[in-house]
Amino acid sequence: MKTSLAFVSLSLAFASTSAHTIFQELLVNGVSQGRLNGIRVPEYDGPITDVTSNDVICNGGINPYRQPVSTTIIKIPGGAQVTAQFHHTLTSNTGDQSDPIDPSHNGPILAYLAKVPSALQRDVTGLKWFKIYEDGLDSRGWAVQRLVANQGKVTFTIPNCIAPGEYLLRVELIALHAAQSYPGAQLYMECAQIEITSGGNTTPAPAVSFPGAYSGSDPGIRYNLYAGLTSYTIPGPSVFRCDGSSNPVSTAAQPTTAAPTTAAPTTTAPSAGTVAQYGQCGGISYTGPTGCISPYTCSKLNDYYSQCL
Repeated sequence: MKTSLAFVSLSLAFASTSAHTIFQELLVNGVSQGRLNGIRVPEYDGPITDVTSNDVICNGGINPYRQPVSTTIIKIPGGAQVTAQFHHTLTSNTGDQSDPIDPSHNGPILAYLAKVPSALQRDVTGLKWFKIYEDGLDSRGWAVQRLVANQGKVTFTIPNCIAPGEYLLRVELIALHAAQSYPGAQLYMECAQIEITSGGNTTPAPAVSFPGAYSGSDPGIRYNLYAGLTSYTIPGPSVFRCDGSSNPVSTAAQPTTAAPTTAAPTTTAPSAGTVAQYGQCGGISYTGPTGCISPYTCSKLNDYYSQCL
């Protein structure tokens, strides 16, 4: 009996640690651009654990890209809402209990952009990346918990002040269930090939390199998920925002009695705003700009999301 129980325990542990994920579909303002279309997806859903490896850029090293690699470049207007869709594997379906990822794999979700001469270029080394989104731990729990509850979808805004052109969009999930020591944190990232069709001329900062943005000693990479901690330091730079503000790198769980952030009132003068049509302008945990460009106003769709309409 002891042997059987040990075998079951090992089997459950293996099942948990092997429950991975792949970012494999992009939606623009709620419209799907096609599954596996415009995204450099790997055949295998495994993680990267070495933050000093070139594999942390766009994956595709130890997890070879699915062939043929998509040659689509997804067109996105500045200020648009984009939704990254994760699934456990390339063949996941409604019967997959680990889709989009095993619920035990809690951690943050991040998104970066890098301007490139061609979104189809194969060499991704030496690029400068700026962070446009991060979600870690707050009073509602972890970003991964929200991803699971939302059927594998995470939504964020493309800045409307950066230069039009071709970019790589790097969306990353960091699972912390084995991050007590390094290497242990599991990094899952894929890159989407996009063209931002409208924007401004702001130079995003700070910009970082991959590898180099993270180290094995970072508190967001080496973290004990089971120590009862109520705060978490998201790795990497601060989030770039067109209005010059930035949210703190550390996100802490707040008392559940704290007043939630509410959507920006629609009475805000739209002419002074910076958020483009369809851009996010409010909602619980949202910390970005709240004013819409004229003639749009910030309209509350639900407690977590307000949009310039």
